[in-house]
Amino acid sequence: MATLPTTNLTLADWAKRRDPNGSMADIANILSQSNEILDDGVFKMANGPTSHRVTVATGLPDVYWRQVNQGVYPSHGTTAQIDEGIGMLESRSEVDIALASLEDDERALRLSEARMRLEAMNQEMATTMFYGNTAANPEKFMGIAPRYSSLSAGNAQNIFDCEGTGGGAQTSIYLIGWSDETCHFVFPKGSSAGLEQKDLGEQSVDIFSAADGTGTYTGKMQALVDWFCWKMGLVVKDWRYAARVCNIMVSELAGFTGKQAMTAYTTNIIHQMAEAIYRVPNLGMCKPAFYMNRTVHSALSRMAMEKQSSVLTIEQGLSSYGTARQYLSFMGIPIRRCDAILNTEDVVS
Repeated sequence: MATLPTTNLTLADWAKRRDPNGSMADIANILSQSNEILDDGVFKMANGPTSHRVTVATGLPDVYWRQVNQGVYPSHGTTAQIDEGIGMLESRSEVDIALASLEDDERALRLSEARMRLEAMNQEMATTMFYGNTAANPEKFMGIAPRYSSLSAGNAQNIFDCEGTGGGAQTSIYLIGWSDETCHFVFPKGSSAGLEQKDLGEQSVDIFSAADGTGTYTGKMQALVDWFCWKMGLVVKDWRYAARVCNIMVSELAGFTGKQAMTAYTTNIIHQMAEAIYRVPNLGMCKPAFYMNRTVHSALSRMAMEKQSSVLTIEQGLSSYGTARQYLSFMGIPIRRCDAILNTEDVVS
């Protein structure tokens, strides 16, 4: 694939640039280690504190053939402005001061607690990236699935139906072409990549019988408190640079049977993934990647190992935080595993 300009930065890139003391970069690396979306996703600073206003083309200007001494009419394209929201995800870590005093390295103990918090935030953010729906949950941002959810919508040519009818037993594969001008994440204007962490020091905290802060009140405890916040939104500036292969029957993937038989040219995921690639106008102006859950990923991995498909290969590469790894690719496009993608999606119709 073509190399994108250096303006197309990942979350880790932005964190390194905007936080000289390195704390946000450390958090970005922890997030990237368990979220493959962050290896590919392009991040851009929003033009507002709570949303990003994007101008999209809705019509092209008229152009004319002419002869010498003939004129042409002036023309202009048409555009529309869309406000993409930014969600705010928060968490607090509270470590008993008595427990912290037993540790030789208090910072390591607090970091271990932070890792669990960040992993929970990671999973929630990945789920929102695919399924967030601001109509139902206005505090979140709009994900990919609700944008590609109707076979009769204006973007239906980028939705590929595998014809599963299992009543909530389907999954999807998503293709996203990342760049500043196609699909990208945003974080609030002026912030450190949308990531914030504050050491709130020692505080008296209320303790309840349930871990989620509910149940019987049992008293107070002195604790070391850390606060985490992640602000992010998703912008699909050009809908042609994303696609969804939907209605994949999970039960047919184990043996590639039924609609997933290799000879089922109009419904098999290999053929539909190829169709999705050719709906993207120009792969050279974006960083494309496929996203699927472990059920689909394992099925394609088996196919690659058994050499059942020449377009599926196992590649060597580096993650965004610099470690070597193997990854699966389809026609040269990396395939990422994301367990936020459900095996219980409703039928897209």
